[in-house]
Amino acid sequence: MTVIDDYIKNFDPSKKQELERIRKIALEVVPDAQEVISYAMPALTYKGKAFLGFYVHKNHISIYPYGGEEIEKLQDKLAIYKTSKGAIQVPFDKPISQDLLKEIIQLRIKRIA
Repeated sequence: MTVIDDYIKNFDPSKKQELERIRKIALEVVPDAQEVISYAMPALTYKGKAFLGFYVHKNHISIYPYGGEEIEKLQDKLAIYKTSKGAIQVPFDKPISQDLLKEIIQLRIKRIA
């Protein structure tokens, strides 16, 4: 059991399912990612640097690519979500697409590499 499993187990099935989906997509892009808790939230790291964090709120999941560059570059594609310099708020009724999440992760991994 990983630290992310410990985090996910505390949520109801629908939230748990979305968290598992986000983690699965991230691990498809970066199979050797490490699972950690960073800034009190689940995160995945590559070469010791975080590339994706996610945190459950009442009505959404916040996704953190640990850099504003990805959000800025993909602002048009992220227009349906509320964003800040470092976070994307994804409502439970509008899950982020697999392709868009993969694109965010790939951009972050390129910056790390």
